[in-house]
Amino acid sequence: MAAHIRRRLRKGATTTAVAAAAVAALAASQAPAATLADGPAGGGDPKAAGEDTASTEDDGAATGNSPYYTDLPPLVTPNKPGASSNLPATGSAEAGIPASVLAAYKQAEQTVRTTDPACRLPWQLLAAIGKVESGQARGGRVDANGTASPPILGPALNGQGFALIKDTDGGAYDGDAVHDRAVGPMQFIPSTWASWGQDANSDGRKDPNNIFDAALAAGRYLCANDRDLAIAADLDKAVLSYNRSNEYLRTVRSWFSYYQRGTHEIPDGTGTLPTTPSTPSPNPGPSTSPGPSATPGPKPSPDKPGGKPSPGPSKPGDGSTSPTPKPPKPPTSEPTPAETFGSLENAGTGPLRATAGQAFDERVTVLARNALGAPLGKVPVTFTVTGNTGTLFAVGKKTVTVRTGANGTATAPELRAGEKAGEFTVTAVAGTGRPRTLTYAATVTARQADAIARTDEKALVAAPGEKFADAVTVKATYKDAAAAGVAVTATMVKDPLGLFDNDKGPYFKDAAGKPVRTLTTLTTDAAGVLRLPEIFADGTEGTFKLRLTTEGGASVVIELTVRAPEATAPEETAPEETAREETAREETAPEGTVPEEAAPKETATPEA
Repeated sequence: MAAHIRRRLRKGATTTAVAAAAVAALAASQAPAATLADGPAGGGDPKAAGEDTASTEDDGAATGNSPYYTDLPPLVTPNKPGASSNLPATGSAEAGIPASVLAAYKQAEQTVRTTDPACRLPWQLLAAIGKVESGQARGGRVDANGTASPPILGPALNGQGFALIKDTDGGAYDGDAVHDRAVGPMQFIPSTWASWGQDANSDGRKDPNNIFDAALAAGRYLCANDRDLAIAADLDKAVLSYNRSNEYLRTVRSWFSYYQRGTHEIPDGTGTLPTTPSTPSPNPGPSTSPGPSATPGPKPSPDKPGGKPSPGPSKPGDGSTSPTPKPPKPPTSEPTPAETFGSLENAGTGPLRATAGQAFDERVTVLARNALGAPLGKVPVTFTVTGNTGTLFAVGKKTVTVRTGANGTATAPELRAGEKAGEFTVTAVAGTGRPRTLTYAATVTARQADAIARTDEKALVAAPGEKFADAVTVKATYKDAAAAGVAVTATMVKDPLGLFDNDKGPYFKDAAGKPVRTLTTLTTDAAGVLRLPEIFADGTEGTFKLRLTTEGGASVVIELTVRAPEATAPEETAPEETAREETAREETAPEGTVPEEAAPKETATPEA
């Protein structure tokens, strides 16, 4: 059994002395054939070890600041980053990680990347903590489902050399109904597991002794408080939240760097465990010489790495008075995972499309989840419209904030499309410090018509070089209703399909008075009606076509005729008309008047 005693120290250990109770408990809980240790062994008072005595409070740490392995990585660097599983261990088998354990770490990284990508959790950090906490599940001694066999249990946290944590689970996880013990390959205490436990292998159980469940729980715990683990300060805070000890942080950091340089997969059960035995420190006898009291003074605050302990009581007989100790600050506990914002997801929002000036059928809806993956209420979500289409929320603003309801969802107000066609985005942002953001693409299409027709049937005719006297008026409709604000294109064409533009015949005039045969700036009015500008004819006679098309594909073709006026001949008087005129003159002549035609002609009389 002595050969399997693992060297582990409690939080904040600063000397090599280890209490006998800790050694006995660790030997019992970490050996391959683990059994429960019920109390101190080896005799002596573990508290007499001075600075090596553990805190009597768990200080909010995930492990209750339970003991851990302090062995450091070997000096030989592993093969290379991303080394193949077929490569042998280089320099030391320490670089190898049991297959199931390695798979659990990588699976946890992928899961957290999906639900909390801003955390940037590296699986190598989980591997470093797993190495320090349990020697990678005691070298990968897990069954086919990834469950440690036998279970991994830390010493009873009974205040005898360790923190004092009374039972919180009725022995359900740790088999101890008096005191809590750290449980499983990631060494969660039952009260922490009750909040952060996960079912990563979908077997319906949250088992702290299952490496898949434990690795995911550790990943979510490390990501709490909006941490970004790619930032060194956040990573340090995360590790210290796991076990509030600077030595623990240094040890985890060493293994983290080691695994980042390279590792490889090895068969389950063949992993290397720390083998350096530790020897219980003898209990110091009563002090016979003047000096500091054997009672340890206050230890450095875990919140101030590198801080110095406060002065202890003064030496006997020096005439000084011991200062009144200040009450310790209450530990800052981590928020419960049920209260910790974890992720923001799309809650089924469909495509965002609308016609200019109309309301969008879809409304942007998001779902907030806590660190456990459950819906989280009362989370403020800010929705923002970005783009130049003129689109606004129904409240007339581009930015609104909505809190999630009890089901974790928040729905933005209705969107109203602007008059300009084009694309824009809607963003949803939630969380402080390291917010989560969702972006939705949206499109505003131009107003449409599915039919367009003339409002009258007059023939449109003009003489060469003249203006068409009658204006062209059309009406556009959409689903039999007037289509207001619809863009219309007018083009002089040679064929009804508009495949060929016409370069002769009727034309419009632009602002400078120059002929143009295509207009693209036309829009129907509120009644869907469009009156075209004046149309002019050039010197070419014939029948021409004007094609009008709308957004939406509706079209109409109108004929325009250019021809010269017909020439007219002098009028001849008909015989019947002449007879009537003569009769009328006779009837109106005065009595005694002889018609001109009936009067005798004068004859010349010869001179006598």
